[in-house]
Amino acid sequence: MAEGILRYLDPSLEIHSAGTRPEKEVNPNAVRVMKEIGIDISGHNPKRVDHFICEAFDFVITVCNNALESCPVFTGKVGKRVHIGFNDPAEAKGTDEEVLEVYQTVRDQIREGFGRFYQEEIKSKK
Repeated sequence: MAEGILRYLDPSLEIHSAGTRPEKEVNPNAVRVMKEIGIDISGHNPKRVDHFICEAFDFVITVCNNALESCPVFTGKVGKRVHIGFNDPAEAKGTDEEVLEVYQTVRDQIREGFGRFYQEEIKSKK
């Protein structure tokens, strides 16, 4: 969801999204709640963070609290490490409606947190 929001904010950015334990496909609930705000992430593919640890990045951003603890050390040049933490909505329990509400809440938190990050760290320095 964070990748989709950043791409929406600025399509010129080069963004790589990866996880410490990626699923085989993007969670359908994530696709659904992003579509609600006009962002299509259905074509995204989960990737392992291990594929990127030797590359250079302006920012390495962890988003889930468990990722902060288990994110590997990047050996490529990293300008700045940032944590913009959210609960992992994939861990939500309850009815379909309750789980969807968790995804919507996390989506809105990501939109707010990454919107602020984009304004302060990227847009203001262009």
